[in-house]
Amino acid sequence: MTDRDWRERRVEVQGRPVYVRIGPEVAGSVPFVHVHGFAVSGSYLMPTARALAGRATTLVPDLPGYGRSAAWGPALGIPSLAWALLDLLNALGLERVLLIGNSMGGPVSLEVAHSAPERVAGIVLASPAGGAHNQPFGRALLQLARDVFRESPRMLPVVLPDYLRFGPVNGLHLFSELARFPALERLLCTPVPTLAVLGGRDPLMPPRARVREISRLAPPHLTVTTIAGAAHAMNYSHPDDLGRVIGRWLDGGDLAGGPGAPGVAGRRPARPGDS
Repeated sequence: MTDRDWRERRVEVQGRPVYVRIGPEVAGSVPFVHVHGFAVSGSYLMPTARALAGRATTLVPDLPGYGRSAAWGPALGIPSLAWALLDLLNALGLERVLLIGNSMGGPVSLEVAHSAPERVAGIVLASPAGGAHNQPFGRALLQLARDVFRESPRMLPVVLPDYLRFGPVNGLHLFSELARFPALERLLCTPVPTLAVLGGRDPLMPPRARVREISRLAPPHLTVTTIAGAAHAMNYSHPDDLGRVIGRWLDGGDLAGGPGAPGVAGRRPARPGDS
C-alpha cells in the first residue's frame, strides 16, 4: 500500500482545522486511530499505519498544535489532548475506534478510554511513557537523550521539522507533564482491552524484571509484551514487528512467542470484541 492510497482531510474541531491522514476504507471494520507522541506529528507513525491499513479503515491525525494542525493557544496538556481527540472522533462521525498510541499517545489514549470507554474498542500502547521510571525529570531527560542514539537515523528528517515547529519551550513543558503522568496506575485499571508493547532497547521503559512484575499485577484484559531491538519510536523503526503483534492480539493469538516477548499478562487473549 502506497501513499497514493491515502487521502488528506482537514476537519473542523471547535472551530479550528485538524489535519487527518485517512487510509482506504475497509467495510465493516472498527477504525484504527494512530496517536502520536509529544512535539511531533503523525508522520512518523505512517509505517505502522500502512502495515495495518488492510485490516481496518485507518486514520492518523495531527493533534491540535502539532504538524499541520492549527494550535489552540498554548500547548495542550494530556487531558486536553484527550478531549480534543474525542471531539475529533465526533467530527469524523466515528462512534467506536481502536486507538494505537506511541509515547505520549499512550497516555492520551488511556485518558480517552477512561473518560469514554464506550467509544473505545481497545487500545494499543506502543512504548507508553510516564510514571516512576521517568522521574525525577532530570532522569527522564537523560533517558530521552539516550534514546536519540538508539533510533533509526532515517527518522530524523521526518521528525526534525515537527520538533522545530513545536519549539523547545513547549517541548520541555509537555515532556515534563508526560514524565509525571501515572502511566502504570492508569494502565492497571484500564477499562477496555489493552495491549502494551514495550521496546527492548527503550531507555524510557522499565527494566525487564519490572515488566514481569507488572505482568503479574495486570488484569485479565491487559496484555504486555516486548519487541526485542526496538527503541522508543517502534512505530517507525519496527512497523512489521509491531503490526504482527497487534494482528495476533486482534486475532486472539498467543503473544508469548512474539518478537522477544519477556512475558504476557492476562489470563486470556484480551482483544476488542471481548465482553
